Amino acid sequence: MSFELWAPKAGTVTLLLDGSQHPMIEIGNGWWAAPDGLTGDDYGYLLDDDRTPLPDPRSRRQPESVHGLSRTVDPARFAWTDDRWTGRQLAGGVIYELHLGTFTPDGTLGSAIEKLDHLVSIGVDFVELLPVNGFNGDHNWGYDGVLWYAVDETYGGPDAYQRFVDACHERGLAVIQDVVYNHLGPSGNYLPRFGPYLHDQSANTWGSSVNLDARQVRDFVVDNAMMWLRDYHVDGLRLDAVHAMVDDSPKHILQELSEEVDALSAFLGRPLSLIAESDLNEPRLITPREGGGYGLTGQWSDDFHHAVHVALTGETTGYYADFEHLESLAKVLTRGFYHDGTYSSFRGGEHGHPIDVENMPGWRLVVANQNHDQIGNRATGDRLAATLDYGQLAIAAVLTLAGPFTPMLFMGEEWGASTPWQFFTAHQEAELGRATAEGRIREFERMGWDPDVVPDPQDPATFHNSKLDWSETADADHARLLDLYRQLAELRRTRPELTDPRLIRVSCDFDDAEKWFVLHRAETSVVVNFAAHPTTLPVGGSVLLASHDDVGATATAVVLPARSAAILAR
Repeated sequence: MSFELWAPKAGTVTLLLDGSQHPMIEIGNGWWAAPDGLTGDDYGYLLDDDRTPLPDPRSRRQPESVHGLSRTVDPARFAWTDDRWTGRQLAGGVIYELHLGTFTPDGTLGSAIEKLDHLVSIGVDFVELLPVNGFNGDHNWGYDGVLWYAVDETYGGPDAYQRFVDACHERGLAVIQDVVYNHLGPSGNYLPRFGPYLHDQSANTWGSSVNLDARQVRDFVVDNAMMWLRDYHVDGLRLDAVHAMVDDSPKHILQELSEEVDALSAFLGRPLSLIAESDLNEPRLITPREGGGYGLTGQWSDDFHHAVHVALTGETTGYYADFEHLESLAKVLTRGFYHDGTYSSFRGGEHGHPIDVENMPGWRLVVANQNHDQIGNRATGDRLAATLDYGQLAIAAVLTLAGPFTPMLFMGEEWGASTPWQFFTAHQEAELGRATAEGRIREFERMGWDPDVVPDPQDPATFHNSKLDWSETADADHARLLDLYRQLAELRRTRPELTDPRLIRVSCDFDDAEKWFVLHRAETSVVVNFAAHPTTLPVGGSVLLASHDDVGATATAVVLPARSAAILAR
């Protein structure tokens, strides 16, 4: 193995390998190299006169912690069995977002493999893992990662990750890895000791921005993306909060990533997807490069979530204010974004840009009625199931899975999990842990919440309370909702109009006062009654799927019980 390191801030660099020291030679542009022919397992780097070794910024494994020595990993050693895997295009697919630590009682990659057949049964095509890279502590959301190249040991490390991807491919499931290239966590981030990885002149919500002005830092990002797709056989990356990536270069880092990933896809002979999380409502992200865009495969559309959430819950505070009327849901379903240059009261100005609906396929927008942010960033981490009944959860499912976009489910949604998904941390530094807990309480106090009901993110119970209870899947309305998700999966496989991405073929009717909504897709109509009383709509046809047994349809009308939904073939 060759040991090379970018450390332009160092005057001298020494490799510590299995207890032996090896002075490194500067080879230009801030790079250092150790003598050829060295072998060993555990290593770190000594910078200048510091006697405490630092982990490799590109470490693949941290067996002790993010503060300890790195361990060499040979990704080619794994015996893959997915040689017949040809990949999965995003179009027509269903994504399932999960956090490994709370998905199963054990919280490991190995135990997650045991649940993959369940995901197949509900029609999932892509398993999206929240960040798994090295973080400090026993558990974390994943967004406090500091070693982007390592798979955290709490999940099983890099070998377990390869076994997980292999098992997914065996079942026809593609894998999307959530990656964070816009910031680093507050504990164990030694990158500034090596070089100008961070941009002191700009910052975002989470701290200093990543310094994308430096070519070596850009390579650090691109090489990491290539690692997941090449060495770990991952099928796509979800790029966290790309709006927080500050890049004024002639070629934006997102375009650079798009070009490199497309080249790798051509070489591997299978589709590779890049999906951006962005709050900008900016079609340029997913516009092909030849059309002047960045050429990413897809992007999240939070407007869908907001419109569905308000229609079901009636919440109109904060960024929900503009989504009070069903017109917002109709616009999202037919135009992709609600805010497409319109005034946003939450932002205090015009927001977003319109999508070219005649040429932009709807599958490029990833939508959800719940996700890790929209649940975890609530004061108590409450899911929709905490306040909504079976019928309302069924409406959310039908609108998400029968719309013109790429649907994404959040783990446990399919049975209306009663467990919350709260914000949790396990910072080892007492001061950092205390500041995190107190900051979260103050944040929600300003919003009118009783501080006593806001969970302490540092309390281990907050993490354990967020673990799914799989025994619920067989209980009453939980089992009933799970069966509905399976019916929706089957319907998506048999009705091509439900995966037709052409937004110009979508139309909607609605009545705000009576609280009913109809989504028309070719010869299929999705009918929804948000009201707490039955209603009759002049939409006829045969029932393909219904949330309730007493849905009745004729050639000219459909009778919907309170808080229900159905899909009709006209």
